[in-house]
Amino acid sequence: MKKLFLAFVVIIIGSVAVIWVLSKQQSKSLPAGVVADRILIQKGLRRLTVFRQGKPLKTYQVALGRNPQGKKTKEGDCRTPEGIYTIDRRKQSSKYCRALHISYPNQADVAQAKARGVSPGGDVMIHGLPNALGFVGKLHLIRDWTLGCVAVTNPEIEEIWRVVPDGVVVEIVP
Repeated sequence: MKKLFLAFVVIIIGSVAVIWVLSKQQSKSLPAGVVADRILIQKGLRRLTVFRQGKPLKTYQVALGRNPQGKKTKEGDCRTPEGIYTIDRRKQSSKYCRALHISYPNQADVAQAKARGVSPGGDVMIHGLPNALGFVGKLHLIRDWTLGCVAVTNPEIEEIWRVVPDGVVVEIVP
């Protein structure tokens, strides 16, 4: 019983410490009128950076698909794609707080899937947290949880939504 109580206390203290550290990592908002012209997603670093004229504007930590190793090869593999895409549309209302649609699959992705006789999948987005779960905040970063999308906190997707217009290039690298 004593060991169980001690384990419980350690878990509580550890959780409070993680929440405190993550809350301190909030960075300054981008000023009004700033417009990004490129997004770089580095899967291995779990990082999304928005750029303007080759200079980084801001970096966000992200959660990826539940099976993050390797590039997306078929529908349902829970992988985040790798390659060059664009933001081709937005979803203001969805089951997540805002979503920017990534133009996956591109022609190469379609050809690769067709050669293997599978669907490449689609509907890959940069989005916030599920509706009604925004309070989770940066704790969502503890593990990769999406079906292949790139997830940030709700305040972060609001900012990304504001500074990233449709047509912006999205490069996703391992």
